[in-house]
Amino acid sequence: MPKSYSDQEREYIRKRLKEEAAKCLAQYGVRRTTVDEIVKRVNIPKGTFYLFYKSKELLLFEVIQEQHEIVSRELYQAISGIAGTEFSAEKLTDVIFRFYKMTEKMLVLRLLDLGEVELLVRKLPRETVEEHLQDDTDMIEKMFSVLPVKKEVDIKVISAAFHAIYYATLHKAEIGEEQYDEALRALIYGIVSQVV
Repeated sequence: MPKSYSDQEREYIRKRLKEEAAKCLAQYGVRRTTVDEIVKRVNIPKGTFYLFYKSKELLLFEVIQEQHEIVSRELYQAISGIAGTEFSAEKLTDVIFRFYKMTEKMLVLRLLDLGEVELLVRKLPRETVEEHLQDDTDMIEKMFSVLPVKKEVDIKVISAAFHAIYYATLHKAEIGEEQYDEALRALIYGIVSQVV
């Protein structure tokens, strides 16, 4: 019979699981992060882990999702800030470019190479991945709703295009370090100029 925890204990354990999962993810990646390592760090029995998460992948995804949401909020605030000023495709490109550069510096997101992302996504329930993609599309729609967007723009296509850019950022070395920033800016500007 699993131990029953108070709401305060549950909140504390969930917080600690996420903290340690983030550290493990940054240190070991998806493949080598284990439930055993996480529970050892949090000092809880392995069975307790499964009271909180059905799988390691769901915990890791929640950690990544929370970092993603922080960045998305900051991006929305930045876009809202330029919407009221002398707006231009170049200014919007600069804001979005800074967003992509910021995600490169985030430890967890930076250490997820394409193979790690694919492994994680493959092991997640399909509805979880679909919900995440829909949340991304909704956030992009919200961001562009404060801007002068062309009427014929399909926000799902734009969302997919920004996802494609994100996946391209995972291949910085293959793209070429010297050309990377300018190539990233050109891709962003290409999308932005078709939207606004």
